[in-house]
Amino acid sequence: MEKSVGTGSLKMLNIKPTVSSKQQAVSTDRKFVCLTTAYLAPVEYYVALANAETVFMEQFDSYEKQTYRNRCNILTANGKNTLSIPVEKPSGVKILTRDVRISGHNDWQIQHWRTLESAYNSTPFFEYYKDDFQPFYEKKWDFLWDFNLELQAKVLELLDLQPNLKYTEDYQAVLNEDVVDLRDSIHPKKENSVTNLKPYYQVFEQRFGFQKNLSIIDLLFNMGNESQLIIHN
Repeated sequence: MEKSVGTGSLKMLNIKPTVSSKQQAVSTDRKFVCLTTAYLAPVEYYVALANAETVFMEQFDSYEKQTYRNRCNILTANGKNTLSIPVEKPSGVKILTRDVRISGHNDWQIQHWRTLESAYNSTPFFEYYKDDFQPFYEKKWDFLWDFNLELQAKVLELLDLQPNLKYTEDYQAVLNEDVVDLRDSIHPKKENSVTNLKPYYQVFEQRFGFQKNLSIIDLLFNMGNESQLIIHN
């Protein structure tokens, strides 16, 4: 698959989130899911990616504030913390998520990396993965979609996951009945919708108790290669 992102550098695959009758005849137990783009998405997002037969990435949804599209939740020495990427969005005007530009008027990348480093430098696998993530906070990014998908590709590589990713060619409010629509279900203000996630070691667990469904980066820094076992269970 030729990989590219948004209005940025790569060519998109134009595939509708539908399943033909021929495909259904071949296999009735296929699992199809549809997801939005997300910044260091929560664990449940990667559970969906890991366990689906085919994953459709929605590229024609309208951008919404206060979603995982531009934010993630991590655990710091002071408790749960949200990292948000500042974006440029015309007030009162609908815009496709793939067309949203990252604001260049502050040093969010420096702030995010410093927060991640402070939160996870004592975890078992921070040093192991540090060089994989730090470059994303040094390169300039224009589009949120490009940044998210490139970062997602790195996470999938580290998790040794190779999902069958396809991209929608238009927006459909109601998807084919064979497609599990997780576009609005995986949301910061909603309970995790994919599964009851198995608890794992967290460096600040004794202080705050286990914090479920944090960013995938929390799982990786705390559990390393064993992250695969968590998301597959």
